[in-house]
Amino acid sequence: MADPGTAETSRDEEFLKYRSPLVSRYASKEMAYNFSDRKKFTTWRKLWIYLAKAEKELGLPITEEQIQEMETNAELIDFKMAAEEEKRLRHDVMAHVHAFSHCCPKAAGIIHLGATSCYVGDNTDLIVLRDGFDILLPKLARVISRLADFAEKYADLPTLGFTHYQPAQLTTVGKRACLWIQDLCMDMRNLERARAELRFRGVKGTTGTQASFLQLFEGNHDKVEELDRLVTEMAGFKQAYLVTGQTYSRKVDIDSLSVLSSLGATVHKICTDIRLLANLKELEEPFEKDQIGEGVLQD
Repeated sequence: MADPGTAETSRDEEFLKYRSPLVSRYASKEMAYNFSDRKKFTTWRKLWIYLAKAEKELGLPITEEQIQEMETNAELIDFKMAAEEEKRLRHDVMAHVHAFSHCCPKAAGIIHLGATSCYVGDNTDLIVLRDGFDILLPKLARVISRLADFAEKYADLPTLGFTHYQPAQLTTVGKRACLWIQDLCMDMRNLERARAELRFRGVKGTTGTQASFLQLFEGNHDKVEELDRLVTEMAGFKQAYLVTGQTYSRKVDIDSLSVLSSLGATVHKICTDIRLLANLKELEEPFEKDQIGEGVLQD
């Protein structure tokens, strides 16, 4: 029987190092997982499986037994072994190649065959971005829907409107909510566009020339192009970037961050409006039965 004290110590370990409140307090379970190490490294393994399957289909000497071994062990990650290998090799990707090879001895020779570190690193980042958008978009749609219901319910309820935070003219509560909805709809459009324009890095080799794969396929350009297409399709993307270096263009990251920061600005504006209106008793935030609104204790 395990020592209860040991189990307790293990559970408390996460509280012995910095934790971002953006994750521990505010991130949804699915979004926190999307950016987790387990998601990252299981995706690496899936990418190695996609590569092996495509290489086998195009004639490289890879067996079905090797692929099945990889698929069977895709989720069985020994993080301790990977950390030890990284300390020894000073290379994160090769550390996980070795850890995967340890549980897939028959497939060891074909894991990561012809690929570069950015094959798993950058393609995984793009998958995480895509999946993050897929988590966020339905949540945003739900917010817009609920705000639309709120706006319709209070469409005729008069309230005082302000300019420069000074009393101006009458408006309605529903009209004010429509201002928020309009901004959120613009954000929805921008997020959908950013999601739709995401592409896969694909199978491009060390510097984007596909030289290692041309060598594997004895100079057959058609097979290398088909390899890129097959792996892109297996990863769930319709297209790959036509040109890359070692990495995909970091403009892609900027484009994604731009629309996310725009959504953040909209949410900040809505919350500021609510806070100012609450101060004037025009609008109240929800307050739970046992909620404590201020951390100051009175004598």
